Amino acid sequence: MENRIHISVLLFAASALLPLAGWCRPELPDSVTTGTEQRVDEVTVTAKRSPVRVSAGTPVQSLSGQAIAELGIQNVADAVRRFAGTNVRDYGGIGGLKTVSVRNMGAAHTGVSYDGAPVSNCQAGQVDIGRFSLDNVSMLSLAVGQEENLLQPARLYASAAVLNIVTNTPTFDAGRSSAFDVQLKGGSFGYVSPMLRWWHRVGSRVRTSLDGSFMRADGNYPFTLVNGKHVSRERRSNSAIDSWHGEANVYYDMPGGGDMQVKGYYYYSKRGLPGAVTLYNPISTETLWDRNGFVQVKYNKELTPKWQFQALGKYNYGWNRDRELGNQFAGGVYQAEHTQHEYYLSATAEYRPVAGLSVALAQDWIVNKLNSTMGECPFPTRYTSLTALSARWRRGWLTVNGTLVGTYITERVKAGNPPEDVKRLSPGASVSVQPWKGEMLFFRGVYKSTFRTPTFNDLYYDRLGNRSLRPERANEYDLGVTWSRSFCPAMDYFSITVDGYFNDVNDKIVAFPTTYAWKMANFGKVHVKGLDFTLATAFSLPRGINLSLSAAYTWQKAIDLTDPDSKNYKAQLPYTPEHSGNMAVTVKTPWCTLGYSLVGVGKRYFIAQNIPVNEIDGYVEQTLTLGHEFRLRGCRLGLRGELINLADKQYDVIKYYPMPGRSWRVVANVKF
Repeated sequence: MENRIHISVLLFAASALLPLAGWCRPELPDSVTTGTEQRVDEVTVTAKRSPVRVSAGTPVQSLSGQAIAELGIQNVADAVRRFAGTNVRDYGGIGGLKTVSVRNMGAAHTGVSYDGAPVSNCQAGQVDIGRFSLDNVSMLSLAVGQEENLLQPARLYASAAVLNIVTNTPTFDAGRSSAFDVQLKGGSFGYVSPMLRWWHRVGSRVRTSLDGSFMRADGNYPFTLVNGKHVSRERRSNSAIDSWHGEANVYYDMPGGGDMQVKGYYYYSKRGLPGAVTLYNPISTETLWDRNGFVQVKYNKELTPKWQFQALGKYNYGWNRDRELGNQFAGGVYQAEHTQHEYYLSATAEYRPVAGLSVALAQDWIVNKLNSTMGECPFPTRYTSLTALSARWRRGWLTVNGTLVGTYITERVKAGNPPEDVKRLSPGASVSVQPWKGEMLFFRGVYKSTFRTPTFNDLYYDRLGNRSLRPERANEYDLGVTWSRSFCPAMDYFSITVDGYFNDVNDKIVAFPTTYAWKMANFGKVHVKGLDFTLATAFSLPRGINLSLSAAYTWQKAIDLTDPDSKNYKAQLPYTPEHSGNMAVTVKTPWCTLGYSLVGVGKRYFIAQNIPVNEIDGYVEQTLTLGHEFRLRGCRLGLRGELINLADKQYDVIKYYPMPGRSWRVVANVKF
């Protein structure tokens, strides 16, 4: 199954390019006669940027907000699935939790940045990316290893991979100081989501933006339940969600240079957590409430032609309540509340002493607190200091980057003994070589050492936590080649990247069975080797037609080397497909925009032993979109229809958590 998936993706991408060869004939000689005047009509030239950054020293993939809309991508998790080397865990439905692991390093090794500020969860160690709205996203990118931007917080330097979410900034038509965007979405399973955006300019230096959205859905989609020879048609339960999202921004262009952004963010949701469907029990009674709010201030200034400075301050508040009904609980109900507070300061200075050389120093100070109603909670407070020294040297055909991250972590608890302090240095380096000047061909090599500290849940969770845990250590290695060029006037770009990688993970933190209960332990050694391939191209054809195509393929072998005597020694890790890929085609015409995409995932195993009974079938999910924007008096009206899971394929991302079948969505928005 998995071989058919990745072969079909690559063949489709190649076959889609063949009919375009006719547009790439050599240019004919100029027929304009010397000494005569010719009048040509005025034309507008629009440049297009490839989603593949071939000159980057580390693998970087991106999706623009426009591409996200044209392909009918529903949420951030759905978008991340389009990046090579990612593994998204989705527990089903609109309200299901969604986390991302890059190259099988684990979700806790993936950093998330929101407008340049890190997003964190000290309790669970992994960020639920399903809660971020795509309505206000201008760019989504994934950097593996270390991105070349030196002016960033030390926490992002310390991550094995970083998912960057960049929101829209206010822009105005000539002579206007305000802009509005009203949007309404509706679709299958009771999905309704209105959104309102207001941009306003105050004088020549201040711009403001205000965004608000609401989303609700029943989420009770049908699925087929197979139990041996018996097949029945069931309906998912406890999948309803109601969520609110609000965001306010102030952008200030300071006198004498420099800029400041102040952001306030709030998110609330109440959602049912659809449980595992086993035998004839598809019922779940668990409900999760989430509140998350933060305020962040970001300041950036070029002090001199050689010095640039960035400062960031953030306060983050997180609260969640988990409630489940059942006779197995005392009083028939289980309930727990958790509250997190984070205080975060970061300062980064970049110095360019001579042409081609840049040096940066970043310092972060972080305080994390957790309060919980769970039994035996020690109310921990974690103090973290991160220092990152980085340098980049660029000379003609050669670019070299180096980083060294110093980490110091200490904790205080109100009950019991705290874990040992963490002191560690983590180096990283990347090299990019351009053999021929003028040819966009680059060879790159990357090494990075990272680790992840045990989360509060790992250390203190009732009966499961272990305060003696050591940090989980990882080493990343990558060798890649990237190439880009245009073969003819009709081709805007053609880009290819190929990366082979190897990850070595030690002291992996896992839940390990003991005599009386499960316990978190350092019990794991994992080797991950893989190959990522990406392709992207675009054409500007006659009659105002534009065509863009992208494809990605990942081969990955992630094996457990913990215990040579165990049955799962050298077995593929759970939920890791050996083959996966995706493809997307967008056709823009003066009449409409048509988008088609597919995501294919090969077979996986849901527990450690790689035997047929533990196998999860592979799948291909297809999405089709059709839209058009109408220009009316003083405004623009956009209409788009989306058909998701076109073939009505039933599949599981997580075993016993069936995903929705065919569904539809309609989007209408007015900009004025």
